[in-house]
Amino acid sequence: MLVKYLSWDETLFRNPEVFDFDYIPEEFLHRDKQLQRILTNIKPALFGSAPVNTMCLGPPSTGKTTAVKKIFEEIKKECEESIVPVYVNCQIAGTKHQVFLKIFETVKGFAPPPHGLPFFKIYNSIIKKISEERKALVVALDDLNYLSNDELMNEILHSLLKAHEEGEEVKIGIIGITTDVKFSMKLDENVGAIFHPDEVYFPPYDKNEIHDILLSRAKLGFYPNVLTEEALERIVELTYNAKDLRYGLFLMKMAGLEAERRASRKIEVKDVENVCDVGKKVFIQKTMSVLSPEEKMLLKIVYEEGKISSGDLYKKLTEKIKIGYTKFYEMIERLEGIRLIDVMFDRKGKGRTRLIMSRFERKPVLELLKE
Repeated sequence: MLVKYLSWDETLFRNPEVFDFDYIPEEFLHRDKQLQRILTNIKPALFGSAPVNTMCLGPPSTGKTTAVKKIFEEIKKECEESIVPVYVNCQIAGTKHQVFLKIFETVKGFAPPPHGLPFFKIYNSIIKKISEERKALVVALDDLNYLSNDELMNEILHSLLKAHEEGEEVKIGIIGITTDVKFSMKLDENVGAIFHPDEVYFPPYDKNEIHDILLSRAKLGFYPNVLTEEALERIVELTYNAKDLRYGLFLMKMAGLEAERRASRKIEVKDVENVCDVGKKVFIQKTMSVLSPEEKMLLKIVYEEGKISSGDLYKKLTEKIKIGYTKFYEMIERLEGIRLIDVMFDRKGKGRTRLIMSRFERKPVLELLKE
């Protein structure tokens, strides 16, 4: 029975979308410096010149994607006569063909025929359109590190960087977004020789910044005086420990639903505590959903061991699958980048060894890996 439950026309939420990961806030706090750098790099396109290529680098949940999307929103409002912004999520568009299909749809304003087009026709059509309209094309490639391999990434970048040779007045700028701070080391000779992006770093938010951002979202997402200061502080603490702002947003939403479940008009600390474990499990599950089978296999070994040297980990992994050192270390970097594992160096004899450690409680992660 719903005797104590809030009536159907009552809710604590003013706007629940505010707590979604892909929500673009009107007030974007603590990233003015990064926004200005990106805008400065795009600005030459307003005067008929090529934009400066940019790489947005930093850990997950540090505002990289939001910064680019906010800038693209402004471009669409104010500069559509000069610039065509295209946002591509490489988690979704995972092939060269899919990336350029997305660019085609934005530039042309419609999807290609249902029977499909070969790559060279898609590519040439994009070049022809921006050449005729004399607009600069700015392509944001989000989550570049999610592409299946470095060769594919280099092919996509090379096709964009060499586009000016295919048509007159073709001006293209690239904004790469990645958690891989060693991104430049993965460029091949052809791309590395012509791709010299301005690197814009997005550091993790400190505790005060997390407080400001979550408070801002709470004011937008909940009705006044719904979230108690004590509950907010507990969410800030948990978010800071997790080093992931998305977790804090998720906790606020879950805590709000928990308070509604017990027919309360305030979100208290006990609501946060009640959803903390479940929230963490769901959050980890969302993070793991983008992993390849090989990455899940590596993650399973790490969580079975708790702590293991990179050498022993490589040995155990190669007993299950055939994999080279380069790919192995790329997988470690990716799992560390999305904050599923921790990596530290320890002394071993006269040298140093890399230790790979589980980041969360081992049992729930292993249970999720079995599902």
